[in-house]
Amino acid sequence: MGGVPDANGPEDVSTDRDVTPPWESDQREVLRATFDQDAEAYDRSRPVAPDDVFDEVMQRASLSAGSTVVEIGPGTGQATRHLAARGLQVVAVELGPHLAERARANLAAFPNVSVVTASFESWDPGTACFDAVFACNSFHWIDRDIRFVKAATVLRPGGHLVVLATPWVVPETADRFWWEVQDDWAAVGARFDPSTMHPDLIRDDLAPAVRASGVFDEPTTTRRTFEVTFTAEGYATNLSTQSGVKELPENARAELIAHIRQRVEDQGGRVTAHLLAMLTVARRARSLPPTNGA
Repeated sequence: MGGVPDANGPEDVSTDRDVTPPWESDQREVLRATFDQDAEAYDRSRPVAPDDVFDEVMQRASLSAGSTVVEIGPGTGQATRHLAARGLQVVAVELGPHLAERARANLAAFPNVSVVTASFESWDPGTACFDAVFACNSFHWIDRDIRFVKAATVLRPGGHLVVLATPWVVPETADRFWWEVQDDWAAVGARFDPSTMHPDLIRDDLAPAVRASGVFDEPTTTRRTFEVTFTAEGYATNLSTQSGVKELPENARAELIAHIRQRVEDQGGRVTAHLLAMLTVARRARSLPPTNGA
C-alpha cells in the first residue's frame, strides 16, 4: 500500500480517490503478467486472509470435503493451501508459469490439487463442472466481457462464485507510519491522503456487477479487518511485487523501496498493515442464457 493502488487487491472495490486501478487500465494484460517476474518474492511476502475466513467460504458456498473447486489465479498457492487442507478437490488455473511452478512445489503434499498453467480466459475445462469458482485477489484481472459468463458456465447447477478480496486499508487506529511514509511516495509523485483508505470508505462494486451479469442469484458480501505485521525487509519485498510500484521508473522504484525499508527500520524494524477481507458469494442462476461459448 502506498501512493498507488495495490495490485493484489481489491476486487471491484474503490475509494473516493480519483485513481484508475491497474486492472482497469489499457495495460491490464501487461500488468497482470508482471506478478510472474519474481515468484519467490511473491511467495514470501503476499499476505493471505485468516484461516476462519476459509471456514466462512466453506459454509456460505455449501462446500465440504470432496467438493470440486476451480481457483482463478492462485499465485504460489497461499489461499489454495487453505482450500486443500479442508479436503476440497482444486483445479488451480494460474497465468504465470513461474508462479504455477512454485505453486506446484508448495502444494505437492496435496494430491487433491492440480495446477494448470493458463489464463482463465483461455483455459479449457472440457466437460468438467465444479461446485465453486474461487478467486482471491484475482477476479478483477479477468476480462470483464467473459469473467461472469465463463465462471457460471463451469459451475454445476447450484454451484457458487466465491470472490475474496483483501484490500489494504488505514483505520483511524493505524500507526502514524502510514501518514509519514507518504513523504517517500511524494518523492516519486504518488502522495495521497491515507484517510481516504479508511475501511468505511471502501465501496463494494463487485456485488452490483454480479447482479448485472444476469448469470448469478443475489450476491452477499461480508467484511472484516485483519492485521499483518511485516519486518522491514518483508515489507520492502512486498512493495517490490506490487504492480503500481513496478510501473515506476527503475531508479524511482529502487529509491522508494530503500527509503521505506529504512523508515520501517527506524521505527523498530516492524510495521503492522491493516487489510479488509471482503467475501462475496453468489449462487449460479438456475438457468443460463444461451452463449456462443465462454
